[in-house]
Amino acid sequence: MSSHTPGSADELDPPAPAGFGTFDFRVYDERLASNQRWSTFLDIEPLMRGPEPRPDWVVTSQGAIDTELGILKTGKEADVFLIERADPFDPDSGVIMAAKRYRDTDHRTFHRAASYTEGRSMKRSRDERALKRKSTWGRLVAAGEWAISEWGALKRFHELGLPVPYPVQIEGTEILMEWITHDGDTAPRLAQTRPAPDLLAFYYEQLRDSLATMVQSGIVHGDLSPYNTLAAGERLVIIDLPQIVDLVGNPQGMDFLLRDCTNMCTWFRARGLEVDEQELFGELMAHAF
Repeated sequence: MSSHTPGSADELDPPAPAGFGTFDFRVYDERLASNQRWSTFLDIEPLMRGPEPRPDWVVTSQGAIDTELGILKTGKEADVFLIERADPFDPDSGVIMAAKRYRDTDHRTFHRAASYTEGRSMKRSRDERALKRKSTWGRLVAAGEWAISEWGALKRFHELGLPVPYPVQIEGTEILMEWITHDGDTAPRLAQTRPAPDLLAFYYEQLRDSLATMVQSGIVHGDLSPYNTLAAGERLVIIDLPQIVDLVGNPQGMDFLLRDCTNMCTWFRARGLEVDEQELFGELMAHAF
């Protein structure tokens, strides 16, 4: 006896094409849980996707589903969530990424933007006026600008070979990027670690090399500290890049660089490594010019 009943999916939907079985895509779509969504990787513009060559772990399937696993950390400008992207027809395809979402209506550090963004220009005068008035639209624009700025910085740093999370995609005020781990867990911030002397010195070498690469390209992190540097085993990874500064174009560029050097050298010195921020700053200036 047939199990067909009036109003069931096989009556409402046309038969599947030959060779595709009887899979019901409409019903399948409706079965997405409240913490799930379809991947938009192939729907967004190419410039909104990460640089090529892409790592093998990036899931590009049109049928992939994003599942939100929970919040990883909260911040003043944005919150970071863990997202698993997987193709249900390929059980081995799943990957967990970090989703950084900038707040769009309550950008609490909006007032800090001016010193970082000197020398930048907005494409639309309406947006520029809204930013100056700090209106609701201005806060929306600010959130979008910070997200776009960090996206651009992640791509640029990655292409320079700097140790940053691989940027997977940007959509609106959300950036999907590589989840940096160590032994299966989120890598700790450098500030949370107590490395042995040899590892401490190796971390400093990595830091110095990264800063040299930045200044050679005319870039300053602008807010570098042990709290936005991750210790992934023996590897340092730099995060939180929306405020990157033009070393020459921004009148405060060198001040920001010296502050970055001071923040980092203070931490290393407190852990027993004899370093000096003025010496590091002078070394970096030689690389810059």
